[in-house]
Amino acid sequence: MIVVMEPGVTDEVIDQVINRLRDFGFDVHLSRGVERTVIGAIGEKTAEKIQQLEAMPGVQKIVPILQPYKLAGKEFKQERTQVNVRGVVFGGAHVPVIAGPCAVESREQLLETARLVKQAGAALLRGGAYKPRTSPYSFQGLAEEGLKILAEAREETGLGVVTEVVNPRDVETVAEYVDMFQIGARNMQNFTLLTEVGRTQKPVLLKRGLSATINEWLMAAEYIISAGNPNVILCERGIRTFETETRNTLDLSAVVAVHELSHLPVIVDPSHGTGKWKYVTDMAKAGVAAGADGLIVEVHPRPEEALSDGPQSLRPEVFAAMMTAVDTVARAVGRYVLEEPCMQNLA
Repeated sequence: MIVVMEPGVTDEVIDQVINRLRDFGFDVHLSRGVERTVIGAIGEKTAEKIQQLEAMPGVQKIVPILQPYKLAGKEFKQERTQVNVRGVVFGGAHVPVIAGPCAVESREQLLETARLVKQAGAALLRGGAYKPRTSPYSFQGLAEEGLKILAEAREETGLGVVTEVVNPRDVETVAEYVDMFQIGARNMQNFTLLTEVGRTQKPVLLKRGLSATINEWLMAAEYIISAGNPNVILCERGIRTFETETRNTLDLSAVVAVHELSHLPVIVDPSHGTGKWKYVTDMAKAGVAAGADGLIVEVHPRPEEALSDGPQSLRPEVFAAMMTAVDTVARAVGRYVLEEPCMQNLA
């Protein structure tokens, strides 16, 4: 349930309600909005508890939450959540683009890519240090050495870095190097891992599972938020269907559905969603038109040499053209991708 507080209540009154909820055995989550302050309370509720809470000073009303995701849903929070990743905000007018290679292959490869994607207007740098692969014989990533290279790229370019964490035991180590965790599609329901990143305050990019419903995806986000971390960004990266022409089926209707059901920002991954670099720009434009709060795109200076996901990786010059194209679409719907100075540099 949520406890809706009256407008203008003091912190002291809010603390009194929170303390009473905890006395009743509830887990408490506070959300301060522009128009209202609400307190999410998860636990066993009884008519007697509700009556006592309703009688407390400052309490406007108590509303039951009907959806299974209590904290990720709009019943808990009407206003859109904005997630700040090293100064880059997801969920506002800006549509940030995260770009970089599927995997950190070498220092030279990552630094070259970082410089190029920044020049084209990328807001954050992506790169996998730990790579869970279908085959145990495929390249598995450089592990902590890859994290150190990512941190070096951030130092040189100023771009915040995003990388996947796959093992709960690695969360603390990865957190030392990066600005946002990525939870990959295969780990969307690794509940131990979700809880572990939820115990941090570092932003989390949560990809939709290959066969996950939207409800299951939001419930995965609930694990992170209920553990104490509200900084969750959802990522639609395509789901597995009967279609074989593309790697996955990019479900852009999920962007609209999530905005209807949840306050969390949602971004689109047209690289994994299609598996073919020729389709990435068009699907990126479609994602922005559908209301996506950001994009994550794979870029490699030499895709033919990539150790993973070469066929879906954009060359730097194609990425730069894509950035201009998606910015045009974003501005048509009242948002933007590129800052004006960056657009002038590209001209």
